[in-house]
Amino acid sequence: MFKDNKRTGKGSDTLIGIGSDIQGKLRCEANLRLEGKFHGEIETTGEIVIGESGEAHSTIRGNEIIVAGKVFGDIITEGKLTITASGQVDGNVSAHTLVILDGGILNGISIMERPAASAVASPVPAGPSKNVPQPEAG
Repeated sequence: MFKDNKRTGKGSDTLIGIGSDIQGKLRCEANLRLEGKFHGEIETTGEIVIGESGEAHSTIRGNEIIVAGKVFGDIITEGKLTITASGQVDGNVSAHTLVILDGGILNGISIMERPAASAVASPVPAGPSKNVPQPEAG
């Protein structure tokens, strides 16, 4: 009689539609698509899409982020940040992978670091350096 709508643990996707103007702190475990305006903080473990009509005055943290609209604030992701041809970011970005398509705009500083698990420290030689004077015993 009723359909069995069991989910695999992921919540439903979140949409902030055209004409919406929201302020505050948004945290979710699902994907997020912003087509309206948002002022505040956005954090999700899923994908964030700022659509062509979307505008965020926010600090944004997400797994993968696509900007086709406007973002005024910092973006932080350990995954990929894509700024499409219609996208504009006025703020600093920290991403593992950064893609800016022809026509996309980034006004800010970009930091791209490898994840900590793949970063390998160079060995430091044991013993005193030849150029640094050593204190004398006595």
